[in-house]
Amino acid sequence: MAVREIRLFGDPVLKTPCSAVLDFDEKTIALVTDLLDTTKVPGRAGVAAPQIGVNLRVFSYHVNGVSGYLINPEKLELAGDAELVEEGCLSVPGLWHKTLRHSKASLSGYQLDGSYRTIHGEGLLAQALQHELDHLDGLLYLDRLSHEERREAMKTLRHTEWFMS
Repeated sequence: MAVREIRLFGDPVLKTPCSAVLDFDEKTIALVTDLLDTTKVPGRAGVAAPQIGVNLRVFSYHVNGVSGYLINPEKLELAGDAELVEEGCLSVPGLWHKTLRHSKASLSGYQLDGSYRTIHGEGLLAQALQHELDHLDGLLYLDRLSHEERREAMKTLRHTEWFMS
């Protein structure tokens, strides 16, 4: 359908927990299609619905050439060691910070046909699953930073060209 514009830090939709999708209708199909199209832009590993201004529990991912999505994701299971990994966010462009993430993650949710699916990921996919689920809960990766790292990120953020416009 369309590559949608990404909402940036400061937009209230990014800090609002999302509502569950209740109807798997034409609007939901259009949303999933837009998310998949938006995620396939080079350099993107995932996009959550609030990042395109929609307050619903849906996200898409595109990691290592594999694309997919989950509707109403639940039951996040984490495994492997939690480690600090470089992380950025399309909604906070230009900033990268060490964020504590688990190296393996599984997340379950629905597909448009109503089937229930579990996605298992390691490395970047595990990180993307955790990151996108945070978006649906109204969190940004900045919220997961240590106090000092977050303070530094906010200082940098205030000096970005896009933040002050």
